[in-house]
Amino acid sequence: MAGRRLTQKEIAKRAGVSQASVSIVLNGAERDRKRIPDETRKRIQKVINETGYVADPIARRMAKGRNNILGVFTYEPAFPRAQADFFAPFLFGIEAAAQEQGYDLLLMTSAERDASGAKRIFGEPNRMRIADGCLLLGRKFDSRDLAQLVQGDFDYMAIGRRDEAGGPVDYVGADYAEATRALVERARGLGHSRFAYVGQDGGAESIADRWTGFNAGLAEGGNLALHLPEVGLPAERLIEEVRASGASVVFFIELADAIPFKRAVTAAGLRVPGDLSIVVLGSHVRPDDTGTRFATYAIPREEMARRAATALIARLEGRDYETQTLLSCDLIEGETLGPINERV
Repeated sequence: MAGRRLTQKEIAKRAGVSQASVSIVLNGAERDRKRIPDETRKRIQKVINETGYVADPIARRMAKGRNNILGVFTYEPAFPRAQADFFAPFLFGIEAAAQEQGYDLLLMTSAERDASGAKRIFGEPNRMRIADGCLLLGRKFDSRDLAQLVQGDFDYMAIGRRDEAGGPVDYVGADYAEATRALVERARGLGHSRFAYVGQDGGAESIADRWTGFNAGLAEGGNLALHLPEVGLPAERLIEEVRASGASVVFFIELADAIPFKRAVTAAGLRVPGDLSIVVLGSHVRPDDTGTRFATYAIPREEMARRAATALIARLEGRDYETQTLLSCDLIEGETLGPINERV
């Protein structure tokens, strides 16, 4: 049989049973399979084991309505060398949930790209329907894709909070707004009243949520002394801007911007914390090259993905699930946030 797929008819012939019995054992509902005598089922299973037969997933989909495959679509490369620390926990969580519940994963890598070079879910080639449903990952989603998913009949779950797209989007996300507000509150509790913010204030929902939380914290006390939405200044020049503004604490969206800033602050003879405090809005697995433990919060990436995959499976199987979930982020004290002019 090398080189071609074994058919159910051939399995039936080898087992000495009807093809209908083979089809029920392979694809039938549990109540139908129970009607097949134990001896018949054992003979069919013996042939399957001996031949290494694998059911055609498309045929199984037609017979059962699903084939226990979850698609995983990422708007950015799933395994980038520069950002492996960002995506890896998501993939760990997806794999764990799929393995626990008997599902396989299909990584969508052949998606069409639009005129700007951005990936699109829908287009040619499109193999989405091979999977029963799909998990969506990315820093920023295409709103047209989301609108088509919301209005269509294909099951999905987004990992990360998403704005409405012609209707509510199903997602499991992290509560960046509350975690950021809590960090501002912590800084205020240490005596900080003038804040600098380095990073965008909009675009992707995760970025907008951080800005919302930051302003919510300032509404309770303190003021924004400096906001640099586009990071392009050399670290030394950024220090001058921060010092001129009178800010005593700097909030960074990106760890990659905080690292050279902290290094430059130290090189200038200033203390972190003490003369300046630094906060990073969201933890990263990759440590910086100085070994600094920044004040930040832990984003539950693996749990977000596991919960999203579990919810998608429940949706596929007709069970109740949470359509929109935000998980809390635990604050990490670190060593870069302290009282103003702290003496060590």
